[in-house]
Amino acid sequence: MMTRYDPVKTIERLAELRQTNERSSEEVVDLGSHIIKDKATSKLGDQIWPFYEQVTVAALDTQNFELAQYCTEQLKERFGEDSLRFKRLLGMKLEAEGKLDEAQEVYSSILQQDDTNMLASKRQIALLKARNKEHDMVEALTTYLDTYYDDYEAWLELCDVYVSKYMYDQAAYCCEELIILQPSNHIIYLKYAELLYTLNNYAMALKYYCKVLELCTDHVRALYGLQLTASKLLGSNEVDHASELHALSIERLLEVYKKGSESTKKIVQSYIEA
Repeated sequence: MMTRYDPVKTIERLAELRQTNERSSEEVVDLGSHIIKDKATSKLGDQIWPFYEQVTVAALDTQNFELAQYCTEQLKERFGEDSLRFKRLLGMKLEAEGKLDEAQEVYSSILQQDDTNMLASKRQIALLKARNKEHDMVEALTTYLDTYYDDYEAWLELCDVYVSKYMYDQAAYCCEELIILQPSNHIIYLKYAELLYTLNNYAMALKYYCKVLELCTDHVRALYGLQLTASKLLGSNEVDHASELHALSIERLLEVYKKGSESTKKIVQSYIEA
């Protein structure tokens, strides 16, 4: 944070924040306001339009609607009210003001002009989630993922929506895509294993609980999952080593809780013996 205002250093600092994608909204509002009040925008050169965009977003974050309005007006005057650049910020401004229906209309109009606009798609999805429009949100997410297949967070969001609607087959499919994107993430393997267990696919669930433990030794939730799943397969010819895995999970659970209190150990022991 700068302690003394200097136009050149202020412009350099704002450019640095843009390059690093660091939000720092209060700092941006403070520095941006100095530039605007002191009529130093002429020193920005080609940076003037990214500057107005940056300050608009920061102003919305801090509920400084007067500053946001000023910046968006400059962008509107330069690029026109039909420009995607202006419309995106207008939508964000309407969101911040609580005008969700109007914001939704703006994002929809952007996507009519450019159906691959990532920022508008993400804002539209966030709005639909905030308004509890799950069906529309699922449609928007699937359309978005048709274009941006490698968006991990979008797949995770879609998975969670499907789980909340008890659509476990679809949620499991999302997990498969997530595993492709992040093959070393033990949390996704755990999520997938639990879904497979819910779907009564015990053999596959057992495999993926083992994968979690391969990536994260003695993961307690995975150990419980392994113990429970293996118990469903005891005496079955569906998989090999179910009894060994069942015994191993119990052994590891007891070892994990060995240093715990006596009451905790008794609870774990009673669970295992039930």
